[in-house]
Amino acid sequence: MADVVNQFTITIDQVRDYEFRVQFDKGHPPVLLDEPPPLGRDAGPSASRMLAAAIGNCLSASLLFCARKAHVNPGPIHTDVKVTITRGENKRLRVGAIEVTIDPHLAEADVERARRCRDLFEDFCTVTESVRHGIDVRVSVAGLDSVLSEAAPAQ
Repeated sequence: MADVVNQFTITIDQVRDYEFRVQFDKGHPPVLLDEPPPLGRDAGPSASRMLAAAIGNCLSASLLFCARKAHVNPGPIHTDVKVTITRGENKRLRVGAIEVTIDPHLAEADVERARRCRDLFEDFCTVTESVRHGIDVRVSVAGLDSVLSEAAPAQ
């Protein structure tokens, strides 16, 4: 197992129907998430949109960090993230693909110095590399897990 460098906890509470309020640590303001119709009311971004934002932001920040290390000062970075939702084998919706296009608005004089960043920056993006290689996600459901484990036949 990898060495733990940091841990944090966020909380998520249902507001109504498919609307959930996400409370971040460090005093950051809460964010309202919601599913689009027919489930929700689209009162906030969906979880898939938050995933897209996390990937796009992490990649943009990683590119900026690398550029600055290379003594390149990009212009205002603009990133587009295109998410394709597909249906899997069992007809469940899944994030099928994510395409990220980053425009660092480089000056012509900086292009050569920034070229090395193209080969490096993705590897430093915590979110993207974690998603690409899979994340160990463990889920427990209060009040149900003990019932399920007690009801499971012994092997």
